Amino acid sequence: MIELSPEVVAVVMLGAVLVLVLTGYPLAYVVGIIALVVGIFVWQGQVSQMLYLRAQKIMLNYTLLAVPLFVFMGVMLERSGIIERLYDVLYLWLGGFRGGLAVVTVIVGTIMAATVGIITASVTLLTLVALPSMIRRGYSRSFASGACTAGGVLGILIPPSIMIVLYGPMAEISVGKLFFGAFVPGFILSALYISYIVIRSFIQPDIAPPVPIEERTMPFVQKTTKLLVALVPPAILIMSVLGVIFMGIAAPTEAAGVGAFAATLLTIAYRRFTWDVLKEVTLMTARLSGFILLVGSMSFAFTGVFLGAGGGQVVSELILATPGGRWAAFAVIMFICFLLGIIFIMVPIITPIGEALGFDPIWFAIMICVNLQTSFMTPPFAMGIYICKGAADPSLGVMVADIIRGVIPFVILILIGLTLLVIWPNLILWLPSLMIR
Repeated sequence: MIELSPEVVAVVMLGAVLVLVLTGYPLAYVVGIIALVVGIFVWQGQVSQMLYLRAQKIMLNYTLLAVPLFVFMGVMLERSGIIERLYDVLYLWLGGFRGGLAVVTVIVGTIMAATVGIITASVTLLTLVALPSMIRRGYSRSFASGACTAGGVLGILIPPSIMIVLYGPMAEISVGKLFFGAFVPGFILSALYISYIVIRSFIQPDIAPPVPIEERTMPFVQKTTKLLVALVPPAILIMSVLGVIFMGIAAPTEAAGVGAFAATLLTIAYRRFTWDVLKEVTLMTARLSGFILLVGSMSFAFTGVFLGAGGGQVVSELILATPGGRWAAFAVIMFICFLLGIIFIMVPIITPIGEALGFDPIWFAIMICVNLQTSFMTPPFAMGIYICKGAADPSLGVMVADIIRGVIPFVILILIGLTLLVIWPNLILWLPSLMIR
């Protein structure tokens, strides 16, 4: 065997991830190949068995059955037309205010996050539905695209979040408790986003003009009826999933099955269900779930090599030796997660460090998840930005630079939200403490 010091393993593996991901290659291939190559140098012929056992362990985790079920629920809901109707109704209510359409975008993004949980679906749908409506009514391109991206990225935080479903088994923490730990932080970010939109629209009215009154004229009773009707389906879906988890009736995996069934019934009720829709949803579920689980299994194999070769101990000792105590060490962890932005490989590495620093595991996990909101909106990963750019109609003239300028204020708001969660940790821990076991 070739002797590689733990320090060399840590630098090579983490550095290679950062460099190779920037080349554009799929994350699963990148982390899998790095694990294989470094594993060959460290263990030679035994590496294949180790990688297989690590990948098998995570793939056989019962909780991860929720991944395809939540994906199916989200994709089916996207086809149902419920979100578009909700946007149209809120458009009538709030469109008359400066920045009203951007506020509606964030509100719809928040509701989508609580029903869909897939960042790709959330950002894409908001970009397709809300972005043209805002830009064609005089909104700044950066302001509008920033609202679509930030509102959509909430889908990775507010339950039922696929990211949390994956985080729980990797950190050996209850997914149900993580779900409810993420609720309040998600709504805090949503409230901060809305506050920013309202204040900036008041200061700079030219970037977010109100919708002309002739486009939103409707009797009050009719508008109210439409609003109530539009809110019922999302409420049913939220209660069918998160309600049963909170009440202790079902675990996240079973609740995901209920949610998938409820989303299908709602699609039938809205007369959007056809065999073609079912075929499209099934194929999309297979693709997205396969991608997510492949990334998860390869990342778990990566961390097996990394930890087995002593890289985890190197990172742990380095962080724990940070001058300034545990909060300085916590700041270093948050910076590393922001820089790498890859939850799959970081969770098994940083979770023991959080425990060693004396942080509550649920609070620590949710802080990491909130922090990752910034990674999805800032280079080099910036998945939210790329999805928004890919889904935007080319005729709107939205460039990547516009989206980046638009999301910068929202990234700053996330940092403010993190500060609030540090000052008042019970904002995370309160709801999990109320769960019926």
